[in-house]
Amino acid sequence: MSDIQLRYDWQRDEITELFDLPMNDLLFKAHSLHRQVFDPNEVQISRLLSIKTGACPEDCKYCPQSARYDTGLEKERLIEIDKVLTEARSAKAAGASRFCMGAAWRNPHPRDMPYLKDMVSEVKDMGMETCMTLGMLSPEQAGELAEAGLDYYNHNLDTSPEYYGDIITTRTYQDRLDTLSNVRAAGMKVCSGGIVGMGEQASDRAGLLQQLANMEQHPDSVPINMLVKVAGTPFENIDDLDPLVFVRTIAVARILMPYSRVRLSAGREKMSDEMQAMCFFAGANSIFYGCKLLTTNNPEENDDMTLFKRLGLHPEQGKYATVEDDKAVIAKATAKANAIMDKQSSAFYDAAAL
Repeated sequence: MSDIQLRYDWQRDEITELFDLPMNDLLFKAHSLHRQVFDPNEVQISRLLSIKTGACPEDCKYCPQSARYDTGLEKERLIEIDKVLTEARSAKAAGASRFCMGAAWRNPHPRDMPYLKDMVSEVKDMGMETCMTLGMLSPEQAGELAEAGLDYYNHNLDTSPEYYGDIITTRTYQDRLDTLSNVRAAGMKVCSGGIVGMGEQASDRAGLLQQLANMEQHPDSVPINMLVKVAGTPFENIDDLDPLVFVRTIAVARILMPYSRVRLSAGREKMSDEMQAMCFFAGANSIFYGCKLLTTNNPEENDDMTLFKRLGLHPEQGKYATVEDDKAVIAKATAKANAIMDKQSSAFYDAAAL
C-alpha cells in the first residue's frame, strides 16, 4: 500500500471541482484510491435494530419517527434485552459483523443508561462489533457507553451547515458536532454521514462532505443515505435525486476520507443493482443488511447475497462466537434483565415519555 496523505483542510471549491469531474475520471480516481486501502471486493455488513420506535420530539423533516408528523407509525417501548440479543444472533448468522441499535430520542434519559450498557456488553459477548444511535450525548453518557464497550456511535450531520436550518429546528448543527466530540473524547469510534435528496443544492452536498472530511479525525464510518420519502413527512413529495449524483457523492466521500468505511445506507431498496454496483466501484464498502432500517424498508438479505455473488463481492469476516456461546449470553442477559425489572418495574416505559 502506498502512503496516502490525509487532509483535513478541504476547501469547498476543491470539493465542487471533484463533483464536477467527468464521471469516468471521478470513478477512476475514487476506485484507484479505494484499492490502495481496502480489499475492493470486501463489504462490511451491519444490521440495524430499532430498540425504541416513534414519538421523537425532534422535527427532522425526513423522519417518520417524529411525533410532529402523522405517518401512521406506531410508537413502541424500549425493548427488552433478550429480544435485542435474539436479533443480534440472527444478524450474525446472516453474515453481519456489526450490530447497530437505534432509539428515537432527543437524548437518552438517565434511567435508560443501565439497560443500554447491558445491551452493549451482552452483544459484544457474542463476538460482534457494537454501534448505537440514541440522539445527543453528554460527555458523561458517552463515557458510560464507552466503558460498557460500545465500539461505534452514530450521529449524522445530515446536510451542510447552510441548509441545516431548512431541515431541523429543534437542535443546532453545533449540538451535533458537540455530540461527536464527546463520542471521540470518550474513546469510541465515530459513525457520521448525511442524507442526500432532500432538496439541497450541489453546494450543500459538497458542504456536508467538507464538514466530515475536515474533522480533527475522519469518521471511522460514513453512512451516505438517499432520502426515503415517507407519506406524512414534509418531504413526501420532494423531487427524486438523480442516481448518478448519488454515485458521485459516494466517490467524492471516498476521495476525501480514504480510510473511512463509506456505507450505503437508507434508500437502497430503490436503487437498481447497476446503481449499487457503481457505488461499490466508487468506494462504498459497507451496507446495512436486513429488511428494515429502523422503520423504512431495505432490500431482503437474499437479494443482497445474490447481488454480492453476481459482483464477486464477499462480506467482511468479523469475530464469531459459537451457537452455544450465544445461548449462554442470552440466558445470562435474560436473568439480569428480569432481576432489574423486579427492582424497577417502571424502567420500560411508554415511548412517548421524553
